[in-house]
This record gives sequence, C-alpha cells and structure tokens, in this order.
Amino acid sequence: MAALEVESGSEPRVHVFSSSSELLEKLHEKWSLLEKQPYPAFYSSVFGGIILDPAMMVIPMDDHMVHRGHGVFDTAIILDGYLYELDAHLDRFLRSAANAKISSPFPRSTLRSILVQLTASSQCRKGTLRYWLSAGPGDFLLSSAGCPTSAFYAIVINDNFSQCKEGVKVITSTIPMKSPLFATTKNVNYLPNVLSKMEAEEKGASASIWVDEKGYIAEGPNVNVAFITSDKELILPLFDKILSGCTAKRLLELAPKLVELGHLKSVKTANLTVEEAKAAAEMMYVGSTLPILPIIMWDEQPIGDGKVGELTMALSDLLWDDMVAGPETQRFAVPYGQ
Repeated sequence: MAALEVESGSEPRVHVFSSSSELLEKLHEKWSLLEKQPYPAFYSSVFGGIILDPAMMVIPMDDHMVHRGHGVFDTAIILDGYLYELDAHLDRFLRSAANAKISSPFPRSTLRSILVQLTASSQCRKGTLRYWLSAGPGDFLLSSAGCPTSAFYAIVINDNFSQCKEGVKVITSTIPMKSPLFATTKNVNYLPNVLSKMEAEEKGASASIWVDEKGYIAEGPNVNVAFITSDKELILPLFDKILSGCTAKRLLELAPKLVELGHLKSVKTANLTVEEAKAAAEMMYVGSTLPILPIIMWDEQPIGDGKVGELTMALSDLLWDDMVAGPETQRFAVPYGQ
C-alpha cells in the first residue's frame, strides 16, 4: 500500500483521501490479497457489535490503551469447536482490570456471552480468542478522566497450533523484568516481553528466562516455566511476582495423577535459584497454545541429558488430553448453529 506519491524532482506528496468509501476500497485491497482471512470475527463495544469485515477491525486512535498502554487483555483457546478454560481466563481478565483501575462496560455474564457469540459468528473451530478491556477513547492526556466509558474489544484468530514435541534453547534475559504489580497483571505493556523475546532470537534461542532481583527463577516472556528435579519433583516458581498462568495452574491440578502412578514424587510451587534450576533433569515452558514446550538447552548448557524428557511429555499429554476431551468445567461447546 503506497503511502506517498513522489514525482521526479519534487517533494513527496501525501495522498488525501476524499471520502470514507475511497479509504475503505484501499483497505479492502490489502485483505483481498490473502487466500484465508486470519481474523474471521471482531467485536467492538465502540461499534456495538460483531464485525466480519477485516478492513473494519479497528480501534480509535484516542483510545487510552493505544497511546498510554492503559488496558488489559487475555486469551482463550478454541480447539475442536470448544473454548478451553474460558472462565479461568475471564476471571483473571477481570482481576487484571481491577488492578489497572478499569471498570468493565458490561457485567461478567455479558462479557462471556459476547465472547461466545463472537466465536460462534467466526465459525472458527481451532484458534485463539483474544480480548481487551481499555480505559476507552476520549483524549490524549495522561489520566483517563477524559474517557467517558471503558471499551471492550475481542477478536478470533485462526491459529493451527499443535502439541509441542521438539525441544528448544533458551537464554537468561538481560532485559529487566516487570515489578510484581505489573507482572501479575496481564496488561498491554509488553515492551519488556518483546525485547526479551527479541534478545533470545538474536542469540539463536527460542525465548528467555527472567530471574528476579533475589536470584530466583521467574518466568518466560509470555509463558510460565517448570522444572523436574533429579528426584522427580515437579516445581513451578511461586506466582507472587509473576503472572499466574491458567495453563500452569491447570498443570498443578493434573500433575498429581503422575504422582499416583509413581512417575513423579511430588508437585509444588517454590522458589528456585538459577543454580538449582539449571541442575534440573527436565525443564519446560507452560502456556495456553503449547501447552508444554520442552527446553533442552539453557545458556548453551544442556538440561539433563539435553533431550526431551519422558516426564515432560507425560505432563504435555495430560494437558493436551484435557484440552481435547477434558470435563465440562474446562471445555465449553461453542453454539455455532444457533
């Protein structure tokens, strides 16, 4: 999409769109080049409805979330036509909103209904459902006092994710991690996360690990991290200074099944030093679309024998089976035909 018109020997000339229809035609040119639309449906409380035209999936520039980062978000998984852990993610979403001093324009039941209807309208049976609550549009000042009402946005993203079975390399991040208030609130300020991920990629790694000021393991840039010790203990870092991952918490609920079978000795959350963590037999990321990603190398040092561990994959199978065929408390059937 050309932004400037340049004639020989003259200054670049910015095009002025004479009408909204001309602009919309230009936007449609971009999306018409794609064989499959990545975003089949979008909801905006500003528009007051669901939008199926990707060219119109926009938010106001003066939304406080855009220019001040005053917003929170969360994501739920769509798998085989079911929404996985929608309620757990929605509860965390509203806790984050309270921390960010953002009031929802709708009660929780209405937010949930909007998300379900949006997913049904999208006809997407495998992907992600991402949603935001912002202080809303109003002005460009620092305070949100000039924003008449908060805004709720949501989008369905086609995403062909699958169970991760290959191990990856990670590094210790040099990017300062967020303070506990911001780390435990799923807010839209992800610049530290972005820089941490980019730092890892620049060093040939998949992602990174944050270590707090006391030298304890924290989390990855957008995932939790877990370890299996040589004594077969599953340990996840405490959630007091990091985001309480919905998938990580579900793992803590499911993993005792391996204790009952005698494969694991115990399951717990605890502080881990870098030295203790690097001495683990197995290591993994834990996140919604993974649901577990084996880690086999950290700062060029192998974890255990440097191969994907059997217990890591056993835990992955537990989570994946829960996503595919878990109880009704975890999976909600999307009413596509209604």
